Amino acid sequence: MQKLSTAVAAGVAALSLLASPVQAASAAADRRLPALKQEAMTNVRGRAKLAQEITDQLFSFGELGYQEVETSKYLTDLLEKNGFTVERGVAGLPTGWTARWGSGGPVIAFGSDIDGIPKASQTPGVAYRKPMIEGAPGHGEGHNSGQAVNVVAALALKDIMTREKLPGTLVLWPGVAEELLAGKAYMVRDGVFKGVDAVLFTHVGDNLQTAWGRPNGTGLVSVEYTFAGESAHAGNAPWRGRSALDAVELMDIGWNMRREHLRPEQRSHYVITDGGDQPNVVPSTATVWYYYREIDFDHIRENFEIGNRIAEAAAMMTDTKLTRRVLGSAAPRHFSRPIAEAMQANIDRVGLPQWTADEQTFAKAVQKLVGAREEGLATKLRGLRPPADPPVSGGSDDIGDVSWTVPTVVLNYPSNIPGLPGHNWSNAIAMATPVAHKGVVAGAQVMAATTLDLLLNPALLASAKTYFDTVQTKDEKYVPVLTAADRPKLEQNADVMEKYRPEMRKLYYDPSRYPTYLDQLGIKFPTLTPP
Repeated sequence: MQKLSTAVAAGVAALSLLASPVQAASAAADRRLPALKQEAMTNVRGRAKLAQEITDQLFSFGELGYQEVETSKYLTDLLEKNGFTVERGVAGLPTGWTARWGSGGPVIAFGSDIDGIPKASQTPGVAYRKPMIEGAPGHGEGHNSGQAVNVVAALALKDIMTREKLPGTLVLWPGVAEELLAGKAYMVRDGVFKGVDAVLFTHVGDNLQTAWGRPNGTGLVSVEYTFAGESAHAGNAPWRGRSALDAVELMDIGWNMRREHLRPEQRSHYVITDGGDQPNVVPSTATVWYYYREIDFDHIRENFEIGNRIAEAAAMMTDTKLTRRVLGSAAPRHFSRPIAEAMQANIDRVGLPQWTADEQTFAKAVQKLVGAREEGLATKLRGLRPPADPPVSGGSDDIGDVSWTVPTVVLNYPSNIPGLPGHNWSNAIAMATPVAHKGVVAGAQVMAATTLDLLLNPALLASAKTYFDTVQTKDEKYVPVLTAADRPKLEQNADVMEKYRPEMRKLYYDPSRYPTYLDQLGIKFPTLTPP
């Protein structure tokens, strides 16, 4: 952490030569900027219906990572109809794509995740547990909303850029299989972000906010260990078998013993994805899937290597053969201070949505349902805060890999309810309701205004590059985990979607027949108790 503190101090000194990045950029800004920002925000509001339709449509798809087929088709078709040039299948990801419009620089890329959560199927707009399809996936993280933010902002900008003949290129792209921490590192490795000047990423939240520096959370490695042994009759001749499941269990025991002696910042978890076939057959194969999380590159690598050694030892103890496959990775995140400060100024200008009494009542009912504080929806902006030093451990996001490649910020927009557990069916309850729709519009307004800052304030991009070069990467460099030989596990989740998609397809939103998805489902908003 000493390196980080020194780097931050050096960066503050470097940026002080420009007063503050926002002040310096404002001094050099195009005089049209205030009026164009206001127009962009108005344009976004004029597309509120489109924002609602995209949000509801993607909610109804509810697809898991690597299987976001309907989602990507819908988005790319929509963008092509609006004049964007689409490249599909980028970075070896069938549901990956880029959509470009404009010419010249600067090149600003908008990203947002698109995958859902297993077993998170949930009827929206009702404050109780009601799966749409029992056991099916759903948007229990709210990833159905971010692309709505980006598309609406991009279309509002496109109108202005065309009329004003503004140079610049907009690039939209999806976070594929983010819940598997799998897509973005492949996109970085394969050069998707070459030539991009800044990335504005959107992610659902319960307030309108951004951050700079190293936020709380971790990076990780996602790795699958498969052991191969020999089957035998477990009752008649177990001595003729070599149990792959024994190897998995020994690895897990070894890791759990070692975990006590690792730094408290680490987080690690595993699931046994193949534990054998039936009790009377010695398992000839077994697989365990691990996440190793830590807050910096060195400790991520260290824990990964410890896990590998424990796996090798388990194979030796059971006389089984071990194969290892890296499934994905996420670098610790670091976000651009100059762009975050510019974005915060736009957040302050846009403000939080005006929530109705019904929306607040609904939010409090959902909070009561999950045992959270019954405070309702956010009515006060959190503001831009300095990062914790050192960062507090927690979750991961593979936007980290992008953030070490190009100056990046993340905008959280208020489309969900405070106090929810995350990665849970309850996080889907609000995601096709007026709460989500209003949050998307607010987020799109901030995105459009911040992009105009980047297009018309050359000093802002210069400050972002200075921060990237003299603060973020001065003493710490990006350490990719993926090698050229690593390939995404594209078959992951295919069996789940094959099982549930036929029934899910019957519930796809049809905006030509229904104003909203709630109307299609016959839900009166808000519904607070079961019938």
